[in-house]
Amino acid sequence: MMRLPTFAFVEPTSLDEVVDLLATEPDAMVVSGGTDLFPNMKRRLVEPATVIGLGSVPGMSGIGVEEDGATRIGAGTLLADLASSPDAPPALAEAAGLVASPQIRNVGTVGGNLCVDTRCNWVNESPEWRAASGSCLKDGGDTCWVAPRGGVCVAVSSTDLAPAAIALAGSVRLVGPRGQREIPVSDLYRTDGMDHLTRGRDEVLVDLRIPPADGVRATYRKLRRRGAIDFPILGVGAAVRTDDDGLVTEARIVFGAVAPAPFRATEAEEALVGRGLTADVIEEVAALATKPVRPLDNTDLGSRYRKWMASVFVTRALLDLA
Repeated sequence: MMRLPTFAFVEPTSLDEVVDLLATEPDAMVVSGGTDLFPNMKRRLVEPATVIGLGSVPGMSGIGVEEDGATRIGAGTLLADLASSPDAPPALAEAAGLVASPQIRNVGTVGGNLCVDTRCNWVNESPEWRAASGSCLKDGGDTCWVAPRGGVCVAVSSTDLAPAAIALAGSVRLVGPRGQREIPVSDLYRTDGMDHLTRGRDEVLVDLRIPPADGVRATYRKLRRRGAIDFPILGVGAAVRTDDDGLVTEARIVFGAVAPAPFRATEAEEALVGRGLTADVIEEVAALATKPVRPLDNTDLGSRYRKWMASVFVTRALLDLA
């Protein structure tokens, strides 16, 4: 059995205290549900000297609809609460309901899922396994065993909420010692499996904001080996807005779990605008959407299968919207 390393646990009662602790404790990390951090600590992938609990910070959870119709979701909101909330955007609630299992959704949080660490079959193993196979880039080595010639870590983004939130044009609010900033969810990620978040080490993700629907229809589709528990090995978030004639005026198609960061299939989106969601158009757009998808053999199931399923899942997502 893998045990947690020794660490100090503090539970501040205000956001200012959290920011101060992050500024003064260089090896500190924040935790809410802990469903991602604690397993990684057991595997010795991270060993923070101090863990800062966010459970007692007021205002970090809850779902509310603002005057302009936007939905603001606290980072500490449980995934189970988001999945069942009548105020949540349906596609985001759908994505939350597909995370892991009921037990984990009753502990895991919105902020935790948005910031969940990247994953790879070479690094998400026990310390003994990694020592026997040889350390990869993310584990302190000098080679990515999945793509040795690339020189960068290709561990995959494993968040379910991000593709749906990006499709819905969502934004996140970050608070740190330099004040607060609100950025598009897409800008929260970078294509580096070792350093996949643009959030500063001394910043806290406070909430997620989804703008008013204003006629947008959206959905989220997830591929995994089992129907529960497993991380995504492919995620597709899709959203469209149509005019009175049923022609698409705006489209977003977002892939998750096939690269270190979620990304949009912009060529496919452009091909969809000005056209109806007919069977022929969906087939054409799904084929275009697959072009930038280049999964690698670092998750469950094979890369060729996941590549093939990309067009299948885009098709299913667009049929949901049609």
